[in-house]
Amino acid sequence: MSDNKTILSRRNVLRATGAATVGMLAGCGGGDDGTEPIELLHAWSEGDGNAAIAALIEGFQEEYPDVEFAEEPVNGAARSNLDQVMQNRLQSNDPPSTFQTWPGKTLEKFSEAYADIEGDVWNDDLKENYRSGPQAQAQYDGTYVAVPINIHRINNLFYNTSVVNEAGVDPTTWESPSDVVDGCATIAENTDAVPFAHQTSGAWSTSQLWETVLLAVAGPDGYDDYINGEGAESDVRTALENVVELSEYFPDNSSSISFTEANTMVQEGNAAFIHQGDWAAGAYSANDEFNYGEDWNHVPYPGTSGSYLLNMDSFPYLDNNPSPEATKDFLSYCGTTDAQIRFNREKGSIPPREDADVSQLNQFQQDQFDDFTSADAQPPSIQHGLAVVPAVQTNVGEAFSSFIESYDADATTTDLMNAFN
Repeated sequence: MSDNKTILSRRNVLRATGAATVGMLAGCGGGDDGTEPIELLHAWSEGDGNAAIAALIEGFQEEYPDVEFAEEPVNGAARSNLDQVMQNRLQSNDPPSTFQTWPGKTLEKFSEAYADIEGDVWNDDLKENYRSGPQAQAQYDGTYVAVPINIHRINNLFYNTSVVNEAGVDPTTWESPSDVVDGCATIAENTDAVPFAHQTSGAWSTSQLWETVLLAVAGPDGYDDYINGEGAESDVRTALENVVELSEYFPDNSSSISFTEANTMVQEGNAAFIHQGDWAAGAYSANDEFNYGEDWNHVPYPGTSGSYLLNMDSFPYLDNNPSPEATKDFLSYCGTTDAQIRFNREKGSIPPREDADVSQLNQFQQDQFDDFTSADAQPPSIQHGLAVVPAVQTNVGEAFSSFIESYDADATTTDLMNAFN
């Protein structure tokens, strides 16, 4: 790939995406041995994601010093801009080497662009050491096309220990979503704290909460039925009704705060609970005065014990690849324990390889890893695109955009049942 081609590609993408900036390679002449350079597009422009991708690339360059690798994230509205950049690049027959994406059904978005990497990347080592959940998500239409680099758990209920102790509630004894509602009522009665820190300025947190409650109500089999378009309407409605009850205990300003602000309420003792992916714990771990097991703790969302509701990031292999061998080397490296420890230590998630030495991760991550490797079920997330195709995910998102305005469980049940039509 010549320098001119790189510059022209960058300009074309910038024209197509406005303020978006695209990660392009420095020095497109290749490595000293003639190896083609790698071009990676991603949306980790700041925070834990930016630190994680930097650690991953550093490790790769130690293993492959002759492969050139430079990156800059696609800025703007994160994944939406990244998806648009990818669409433009593919339509221009100018794919990057790889890019950040959720695996699973999200892969349908660019389904014709992927190529099979079974054997070259997905060898016996990966197949033996990836658990069934992430291994299945790495495939599109039965073909291995991507390598998951991490696992986030969606069905966590985090809590401030001082607040729950003051109220006299014990989340470790709860067995169902209704216990959460009852516990919040006790928090409201016995403390000045907000019972359930939750933002509704965007619909994603509520969609994520509902899918977790659905998993509790319907069980893994009923959850699978729903994501396959065969769910029980009664389960969908019951889960929504529980969220409606829980909404009575959201912050008064839930519609104007962000996830970060809601999460900070728990850290500062102004709220008892928050339901979130394990990225919420990343903020806690960065606070030296808010210690795991002492100041904060978590349980699997009541009713979902034994299940690890998955979200993942992955790197797919694209056909018509500008750096085929170097990209396969990079994806192979992403599948190693070294790469996954480096990345997840910064990201706050866990490795998808069950043989990873997680003693290098913090205690919360080690506990999550134990839960993952012992989980009876590893269902994929609806909200995060693993469980349903993009069109269905869009329909579900629109249903929850309406739901957080009305809290009409009946109307939203109809919308969610029709999301597959």
